[in-house]
Amino acid sequence: MFKYVKHTNFPVNIRKKDLRMAKYLVTQFGGSNGELAAALRYFSQKFNMPDDYGKALLNDIATEELGHCEMIATMVHQLTKDATKKEMEEAGLGSHYAEHGKGVYPTDANGVPFTVTYFAVTGDVLADISEDMAAEQKARAVYENLIDLTEDEDVLRVLLFLRQREVVHFNRFKELYEYYQKKGY
Repeated sequence: MFKYVKHTNFPVNIRKKDLRMAKYLVTQFGGSNGELAAALRYFSQKFNMPDDYGKALLNDIATEELGHCEMIATMVHQLTKDATKKEMEEAGLGSHYAEHGKGVYPTDANGVPFTVTYFAVTGDVLADISEDMAAEQKARAVYENLIDLTEDEDVLRVLLFLRQREVVHFNRFKELYEYYQKKGY
């Protein structure tokens, strides 16, 4: 069961338009190491966890990742909402505008649409959790790269929060991996 709270996990209030950053940032929504891939990965893998502890952990993190999708989409929207068609084209977002207007659509920074081939569900508990730890590390690395690409304090605050959540999730998955390894899975 899900309960929607009508505010983001962390405040998102971007005040300055920055189409260049929006183009880069969308990768954390629909790219291979982004939040949507993480949410669907963990949600799908939870069904094969051998006990309620693992199922609950993967479900909890999957749900939080959906919240992160909302934060990223909000940031992209706020960074582009006042842009003109000409500015969109000049920022390399003309093809995005042609397909989606100023709508937020899950792609990577190159405009490649989201695909479920970004993640796997093997049915092997330790293999899946290993993938989850790697996914969190890759997302952390992308957040660090994005942090390097902006000086906007409004954007940085949110990116730093999201980066830290990747570290927390990695640690939770590591604990789960060790727990199942001791149980002989």
